[in-house]
Amino acid sequence: MSVFFGLAIALASLLGGFAAMGGHVAVLLQPWEFVIVFGIAFGTFVIANPLKVVFDTGRAILEAITNATPRRKEYLDVLGLLYTIMREFRSKGRNEIEPHIENPQDSTIFQQYKSVSDNPALRDFICDYFRILIVSNARPHEIESLMDEELMTRMRDQMKPYLALSLQAESLPAIGIVAAVLGVVKAMGAIDQSPAILGGLIGAALVGTFAGIFCSYAVVGPLANKVKSVREKKGRLYVIVKQTLLAFMNGAAPQIALEHGRKTISEIDRPSIDEVESQTMNVGSIGAGEGTIHELPQKGAA
Repeated sequence: MSVFFGLAIALASLLGGFAAMGGHVAVLLQPWEFVIVFGIAFGTFVIANPLKVVFDTGRAILEAITNATPRRKEYLDVLGLLYTIMREFRSKGRNEIEPHIENPQDSTIFQQYKSVSDNPALRDFICDYFRILIVSNARPHEIESLMDEELMTRMRDQMKPYLALSLQAESLPAIGIVAAVLGVVKAMGAIDQSPAILGGLIGAALVGTFAGIFCSYAVVGPLANKVKSVREKKGRLYVIVKQTLLAFMNGAAPQIALEHGRKTISEIDRPSIDEVESQTMNVGSIGAGEGTIHELPQKGAA
């Protein structure tokens, strides 16, 4: 909940500093100014974006608030699933692995890795490229080009909420000015009133400008960057799949192909080789001509 924690710090600093200067916090409570600012902001947001992007932005904000980035278990699940399928593909052949790829919902392999089986987009991405391996003789560089295009398209779609929120953050200061102008118009209608009343009306009008600027630079802008960060981290799961499969298609053993994928994980979140081995394969057990990640280089050195 770092979003709420950061917002609490910002609000405490804002209100505390204002009160320390002798300001009256109650003056900032101008609900109709906030209605104008937030109402116009939401209306223009709906105008500027398709409804799919509007709803996806809601999901992206929820992901940002809950920091829904992949956990270490999810990385290990992806690596474990890939290793299992590659091992079966190499040892049993295409016909044995095809039912798992064609019907992953009922696959005993996919059911072992819940975080992948519960992620339809990632699951389908994996199945699509294993299906290509099964039914065609496409060369690795052709598959890589196709993967790059798909990942670029996917990331462009995933970044639409970030772009939409960034644009909204840029427009909020101007929307705040609109609210302030309306407040000034109201104040001019009371120009014959006492200076105390007129000052109060002008002060209330300026709250609109304050609301627009504060929400732009202290709420929506940072939230947009958080959305971008979370979506980029979620996209790394697909890069792991890409690098692992490309290494496998180029002839690497499943264990070594797995290392290609592991290396694409951020150093902060990257599981160690030992963790990958303990979670995805039986350490110390050697299949037909295959050993653990640690053992293969030693064999080559020998």
